[in-house]
Amino acid sequence: MLITMSSLFVRTLREDPADAEVASHRLLVRAGYIRRAAPGIYSWLPLGLRVLAKVERVVREEMDAIGGQEVHFPALLPKEPYEASGRWVEYGPNLFRLRDRKGADYLLAPTHEEMFTLLVKDMYSSYKELPLVLYQVQTKYRDEARPRAGLLRGREFIMKDAYSFDVDDAGLERSYADQRAAYRRIFQRLGLEHVVVRAMSGAMGGSMSEEFLHPTAIGEDTFVRSPGGYAANVEAVTTPVPAPVDHTDLPAARVLDTPASTTIETLVDAANRLHPRPDRAWHAADTLKNVVVVLVHPDGVREPVAVGLPGDREVDPRRLSAALAPAEVEPATEEDLGTRPELVKGYIGPGVLGPNGAERKLDDAGRVVSGAMRYLLDPRVVPGTSWVTGADEEGKHVFGLVAGRDFTADGTVEGAEVRAGDPAPDGSGPLELARGIEIGHIFALGRKYAEALGLTVLDANGKAVTVTMGSYGIGVTRALAALAEANHDDAGLVWPIQVAPAHVHVLATGKDPAVFETAARLAGELAAAGVEVLYDDRPKVSAGVKFADAELIGVPLSMVVGRGLAGGVVEVRQRRAGTREELPVDEAVARLRELVGQALDG
Repeated sequence: MLITMSSLFVRTLREDPADAEVASHRLLVRAGYIRRAAPGIYSWLPLGLRVLAKVERVVREEMDAIGGQEVHFPALLPKEPYEASGRWVEYGPNLFRLRDRKGADYLLAPTHEEMFTLLVKDMYSSYKELPLVLYQVQTKYRDEARPRAGLLRGREFIMKDAYSFDVDDAGLERSYADQRAAYRRIFQRLGLEHVVVRAMSGAMGGSMSEEFLHPTAIGEDTFVRSPGGYAANVEAVTTPVPAPVDHTDLPAARVLDTPASTTIETLVDAANRLHPRPDRAWHAADTLKNVVVVLVHPDGVREPVAVGLPGDREVDPRRLSAALAPAEVEPATEEDLGTRPELVKGYIGPGVLGPNGAERKLDDAGRVVSGAMRYLLDPRVVPGTSWVTGADEEGKHVFGLVAGRDFTADGTVEGAEVRAGDPAPDGSGPLELARGIEIGHIFALGRKYAEALGLTVLDANGKAVTVTMGSYGIGVTRALAALAEANHDDAGLVWPIQVAPAHVHVLATGKDPAVFETAARLAGELAAAGVEVLYDDRPKVSAGVKFADAELIGVPLSMVVGRGLAGGVVEVRQRRAGTREELPVDEAVARLRELVGQALDG
């Protein structure tokens, strides 16, 4: 393969795009791999498509190796299957919905579980035809409220989604393990560092899921690790629950004056000044803060909910949203609070919340219509624990309010922040926090979609059994962006040879016709030997511009034919190592073939 820069559809940029926030976005645009079409939507240019195809090839090879068969669904899908599974509503505003000229409802698919399920239902009916693994590499759509970071969070993206179909749970377990191992091989072949962490299933459902995260400081996902091997997305971390406390000898709660103490900091200060403890100072961990948030349900209904947690912790919106999905969590506005006169801002206590407050009326979905709002507690607030918390009066707090004795709640929720040093749920040591980009996610779906859509087969006894499924996704475009994030320097991209748009970048520098003749000949010899070559043959472009473009584009190996040709030598450069070596002209092709072979085999 030989591509010449004079004919390549590319335009490099010297300035960063105004909306670029991260290196991958900045460099992929500047180097001519992608172009912005709209917020979160990008056009792919020839260089970008070459890299994308190589990433897809690795994915396909590993899917095929475990018996996967490739299919391809449309991106434009009818409403009915998603309505049957409940996701037409559950996806809420993230779903692109549209109608045709006849008024029929359609969507741009964010994922294809329903379609895979219906396809297998249409074609298979016996246990003898299972297990089965199908996959596709397809464009997906999600109406992201805030698309950002180029390819990392867009409205249109390419994903590989695979689905396993088994007769029983043991079969699902084997299929899940096969996919998990294939994912490890895919990311190893791509040269992407990754961590496998426990995750929430979210709108996908299922009994188990794991994410494959590429560790990087610019990642949107926070995950935790322990010295003993525990790893989880922060959304999936569960709090070790303390044992209940014997409160037999605790005194009755007291309402005390705490003027101008609407924050935890000012409350602790007031408590220590006005109501000091005899044994030690009051701390934020002694207080119970009650935070009001609003759940925006998929049907648009706004439901205020109160979350009680120790005062030394903050609410983590992502953890809370994951725990309360499919509803989305928003901070309560002044308007939301205004509909609840029982709430005294800065002094909210359990007395007006949940089972402790006014009698409630619920709608058919179990949401509070009137009366005391739902009240959910952090798991650390166990029966017998004593707290300082709001008294529902201006300037007053309750001291010694005991959980289980003086107040109860509607349940618990994992909505508090996870901090470095917190104990791992499995007892494997203190947690450390890191950031990462989600590049893959696997789910043991079970029978959710098969039951919703009637996917059954006849077992060995002729009895109809519901098929059990797994779902396995890789963000192909996101993986490409993660590779760009992990492989760049100040000058530009530095692609691993496995995914680079070419193996060798040949540069003809200067004005001497002999330079161009020799460069063209060497480029042709490399291409004839099976080396992928990008040849900068532009006659009126300076050497400085060619070098800058080469560094920006990021081909891992280059050969410079220029001033050294008069002495019978050319220069071979290795982009990542930063090394340069001069070689006789007639040895350069062999040396580059050797370097390419070593890199591809490595």
